[in-house]
Parts: sequence; C-alpha cells; structure tokens
Amino acid sequence: MRLLLDTHLLVWSAYTPRKISSSARSLINSTENELFFSAANLWEIAIKQSLGRGDFQVDPHLLRRGLIDNGYSELSVTSDHAIAIRTLPVLHKNPFDRILIAQAIVEGFTLLTADKIVASYPGPIRRV
Repeated sequence: MRLLLDTHLLVWSAYTPRKISSSARSLINSTENELFFSAANLWEIAIKQSLGRGDFQVDPHLLRRGLIDNGYSELSVTSDHAIAIRTLPVLHKNPFDRILIAQAIVEGFTLLTADKIVASYPGPIRRV
C-alpha cells in the first residue's frame, strides 16, 4: 500500500514516536508499504514554525533529509492536486490538509491521519 502521512504524523514519527498509535506504527514499519511525504507537509511546517506554533518547532530541512534517509519518497504538489481540491466538501478550511487529501485521491494513496475531521472526508483516508 502507498501511504501518505499527514503533517502531525510525520513530525510525531520523527520526533515523538510515542504519540503515534500502535496501528500507525505497524503501518509505517511494514516493509509491504511505500511511505510518502508531500512538499505540502514541509510547507505547512515552515509556515507554522514562522508563526511561532510550538507544535511545529522542527527544522523542515532536517526533517526532509531524515525522511528521505529512512526510505520515504517525496511527492510534489501538482496542478492536478490543486484542481482536485474543488471537488472536496468544505468540512474544515485547513489548506494543507485539503491538499494532502487531494493528493491521496489523485495519486491513489492512502492518507494516514490522526485527525478525526480529516478522516471524515471521502476518499482513501485512514484514521490511525
């Protein structure tokens, strides 16, 4: 299975793995799954870090390097992803979550999230 992780799961997996559920750990550690992160994850971290958000005090450059070193593949944001956002219901307004959902739909990935609102969107989303 090809898995795209939401931003909180990426940060938690790299810096505070105890915050990740056992089901998420199992999926992330399974050699049968391909792991992906999005440029949107790093964009979200950079913006929220610059705004002083305490839960995003990680270096996006170091996180990217660590993800790549640990076998994750990077997913760019494309115009197909941006256009797919218009088909999503407006369940909340977080643009980063919405682009990740659109990417999962367009690419046929499963988006892993711990967020119940994100998990309520239609599509290939799994709450862990």
